[in-house]
Amino acid sequence: QVQLVESGGGLVQAGDSLRLSCVASGRTVSRYAMGWFRQAPGKDREFVAALSWSGNTVYADSVKGRFTISRDNAKNTVYLQMNSLKPEDTAVYYCALKMGGATYDYWGQGTQVTVSS
Repeated sequence: QVQLVESGGGLVQAGDSLRLSCVASGRTVSRYAMGWFRQAPGKDREFVAALSWSGNTVYADSVKGRFTISRDNAKNTVYLQMNSLKPEDTAVYYCALKMGGATYDYWGQGTQVTVSS
């Protein structure tokens, strides 16, 4: 059974930084693609960043240059470092694991990030 547990969200001011964590159990994150997504109130869930098993990264244009996705294999954890936060980054952030197909197979419960202006 795969479980993904996010943490690290909170209320910050514009320009601040946060680091989100996603601890995985049941699968080794280094062997799979991992992603971060977010959903703001009244909006669809959107892609934020992804990290392939080989270490390649992809970012949404809206976060490129501000957010960094990484992983710690020893801790089986994926991170999302978020710098220069903006009010429009306010959302529930989810991590997800892709087993190998086109879609993500497992999702965490989400962590709230609120950025005040």
